[in-house]
Amino acid sequence: MKDLNVIVYTMQGCPFCTDFKNILTKEGIEFFDRDIDVYKDEYDTFSKITENDMIPALLIIEGDGDNYKSFLYTPERNYDELTEALDIIKQHRKNVGIL
Repeated sequence: MKDLNVIVYTMQGCPFCTDFKNILTKEGIEFFDRDIDVYKDEYDTFSKITENDMIPALLIIEGDGDNYKSFLYTPERNYDELTEALDIIKQHRKNVGIL
């Protein structure tokens, strides 16, 4: 079985971030919350790669112990609604056998 890590870049005071984290919690989806002020350098790199600084943003890492792939998703580029971001995560979960 493959591993799946979901990292959500958020910011304190962002209502969309709070809503999204609540949706993930309600769905029982484990995730790592990365506040963009605390993990500034990491998020700056993410933003540079994606050419997008919108939040909440997603870094999804799939792997099998030896090989890992990273997938970067941002609002207004990969999704417009939080439900679409949730669907992206659900598809990755399905890909690795987490239903």
